[in-house]
Amino acid sequence: MFNKSTFILLVAAFVALAPSCGPRRAGVVVSDEALIDTVQRHTTLYFTDFSEPNTGLARERSNDRFGDIVTTGGSGFGMMAIIAGMERGYLPREYGIYLFDKQLSFLEKCERFHGMWAHWYDGNSGKVYPFSRYDDGGDLVESAFLAQGLLTLRQYCQESAPELARRADELWRGMEWDWYTQGTDSLYWHWSKNYGWKMNHRIKGYDECFIAYVLAASSPTHKVGRKVYEACYKNSPYYYNGKSYYGIPLTIGMEYGGPLFFTHYSFLGLDPRGLTDGLTNYYERGRAHALIHYNYAIENPKGWKGYGADLWGFTSSDDPKVGYCSHHPGTPDENGTVSPTAAISSIVYTPEESLKCMHHLYEDLGDELFGPMGFYDAYNPSMPADKQVVRSYL
Repeated sequence: MFNKSTFILLVAAFVALAPSCGPRRAGVVVSDEALIDTVQRHTTLYFTDFSEPNTGLARERSNDRFGDIVTTGGSGFGMMAIIAGMERGYLPREYGIYLFDKQLSFLEKCERFHGMWAHWYDGNSGKVYPFSRYDDGGDLVESAFLAQGLLTLRQYCQESAPELARRADELWRGMEWDWYTQGTDSLYWHWSKNYGWKMNHRIKGYDECFIAYVLAASSPTHKVGRKVYEACYKNSPYYYNGKSYYGIPLTIGMEYGGPLFFTHYSFLGLDPRGLTDGLTNYYERGRAHALIHYNYAIENPKGWKGYGADLWGFTSSDDPKVGYCSHHPGTPDENGTVSPTAAISSIVYTPEESLKCMHHLYEDLGDELFGPMGFYDAYNPSMPADKQVVRSYL
């Protein structure tokens, strides 16, 4: 596994808003290596210091009024960030093993739905916390994100903590991907004991859900066939693209590629280098997506303040104007807000462009954009000064 660890661990360490060492004065200049190390080193704070104490899992957000809601998909991200910390030596291995044991204990005991987990759980009671009225059961996509963490944990702990590896593998083998087809040629996102298939959300692409099909096809116990992928995921009005933006061809995806988390979440544990599917090379597609966002910021068609080569990247996050939205270029959601995680998490696709943005955020904006766990969630320099930064972490 670890012959590809540079790619996987970098994405895992950057994907969740990359906390840094704390408030910084503007004007501090650091080397690329020091900046990357600082950001990566402190990313784990959200998943260690700020983890939910009863379960060891990742909280949904820092500004949740309840404070004890845990997210399963985000916890899969956290497992990989913890491994990055253990591997690089800035998180004690014993503490990482302790957290994994606590996390697995909860995941083994909490209510599951044909092997899948709900999106949210209450960390105090251990019960499902409904994501919406009818979404109180299994969430296939969030479970896929969690499965990436479980599989990474399984491989990482095979020699050093084989019992943890066995437990993670047992959870993986219990995930009933085939149940979520309803016996059809589609994967469905939700199933509830109370409402059955009422949500009726077929998973189509191209978006963050790609990993659900890869894992479903890879299951040793509940496999689905390629026909499901071809008939459902690829059968979408926004799957094929074929256009060029700023001279950059985009084979699949929405206009401008969609929010950048589409090209991050499925590739936390899946290495896209050399991964192809007919007309699509997934590494090149991810690089194209990031470069399109980079060039969109340089063009700045709506004339927002601050956009440019050192401030770019658009993805779903909190927002100083509307609370939360996708910030998808080419739509009204693109409203002057830049989410630091977008460019930072793209570093594996666009190292030069991402580092330039990171240096600007860290060195020029200083403590305006930094808090106790690093970069805040969103920044909109077109807003009044006291409303430019959303001081939250997701």
